[in-house]
Amino acid sequence: MAHSRKRDLSLAVLVAAVVAAGGMVPLYRHYHPEHAPAGNQAAKASAPAASGATAPATAAPGTAETETEAAAPPAPPGTELVPAEEAENDHGPGSGAGAAPAISVARAAGLHLKPDPMRLGSSVALVVDRDTGQTLLSKNEDAVLPIASLTKLMTTLLVTEAKQPMDEVLTITQDDVDTERHSKSRLRPGTTLTREEALHLALMSSENRAAHALGRSYPGGLTKMVEAMNARAKALGMKNTTYVDPTGLSNRNRSTARDLSILVSEAVKNPLLREFSTDPAHLATLGGRTLQYRNSDALVRNSRSGWEIELQKTGYIVEAGRCLTLATKVAGHDLVMVLLDADSNNGRVADAQRMRRWVVSQNNWQDSNFAVARAEPPRHAATKVNVARNEVKQVGAKGKTVVAKGKTVVAKNNARSRRKQARSEVAATKKSPAVAKGKEGRVHQTFTARHSARDKEEEKSKKT
Repeated sequence: MAHSRKRDLSLAVLVAAVVAAGGMVPLYRHYHPEHAPAGNQAAKASAPAASGATAPATAAPGTAETETEAAAPPAPPGTELVPAEEAENDHGPGSGAGAAPAISVARAAGLHLKPDPMRLGSSVALVVDRDTGQTLLSKNEDAVLPIASLTKLMTTLLVTEAKQPMDEVLTITQDDVDTERHSKSRLRPGTTLTREEALHLALMSSENRAAHALGRSYPGGLTKMVEAMNARAKALGMKNTTYVDPTGLSNRNRSTARDLSILVSEAVKNPLLREFSTDPAHLATLGGRTLQYRNSDALVRNSRSGWEIELQKTGYIVEAGRCLTLATKVAGHDLVMVLLDADSNNGRVADAQRMRRWVVSQNNWQDSNFAVARAEPPRHAATKVNVARNEVKQVGAKGKTVVAKGKTVVAKNNARSRRKQARSEVAATKKSPAVAKGKEGRVHQTFTARHSARDKEEEKSKKT
């Protein structure tokens, strides 16, 4: 009898141990998702899309993040999808000084606290008219700061000017691996690619190993490349610029917004740099693997942003913050925009939008292309309408049952009325633009004011 009880107790303990171990598996996989089955990871990744959930937006209302990005082209089965900003993630100690910096150099100096009429989140901003050289907007434009991957504009410019064969095959080596910041790369040592492919990936997706390989294979090697970068900067009149590597991973690569505007104005003359830097997506076959890269600039990826971007480059390391340079056409004017030390990816795009509106309003330009683009409703609104159409009834906010068809019609009508109202605003602007003169007789932010009024009307229509 005692033996039977002892056996039952042992069996119960064994069962309890098995149950407990099974309960620990989900907990372990929660903290170690890389060990979860591939199917589970895929389902987890697609769950928000299936349920209609969206990531919380950190950008200001009306910025490009609230709109639909251009869909990547169909990729063959087995294609590796490379995140848009994978290469611009700082995982390392940053500098040789020891502990990782907590904030950027600009924020440590308090540059972000300088007031500006747009309330930019970026510490540094500059807009220059390429044709006249006139400064249209500036904030801390002469501050010498780390520039991260904006460095790659000079690297790729020199590679094209060296007239090296674009079809020459380069091999990624261990020397190209980032041991300072441990940035990610899909280009494993031993991977072969043409110089043209390396140039493409360095510009559009900020691929660090590709950029390093370009510098390493430059005539005379890496040392000569860095020397040539500094010499070219001096020849262009970039008086406060220093380069120490071709990738921008070093925080000793430094420049000013003013100097960078000179570099962008020179780089935009290069057809290959214009093409590769503004390619929204690119399919690369490397070492038997097919990879789909996406542009690191959200303004380029966005199909409804209303921007005409001729050349761009993004950048990020902790010491530099989020950076962005653009050569763009606004209301028929060729402009260069530079943003340094934004606090997030969404933040730098939101600041670019604010700068554009401000320059347009200050100069009384007719930026109808941007205004019409803003008037178009996001595509996900149509998706919500289709979901509502498939439901017969649902409970309203006040506990009353409402017919889904009626909601669908209202949603459609609201979308139509918003589009109609926005287009009428654009037409009215063309005929008689609103003008508010300041002390210097310049136009002040009428463009932003019109959009603010429209946003209030949209909020009112949503409540009704």
